[in-house]
Amino acid sequence: MSGEQWTGLVLSILLLGYLIAALLFPERF
Repeated sequence: MSGEQWTGLVLSILLLGYLIAALLFPERF
């Protein structure tokens, strides 16, 4: 995989984690 693919993958995982956290802990956001 190239650097750009890794960057996109990491950003996707971070965004997904943020969305899950927002759903589980809405009072923090």
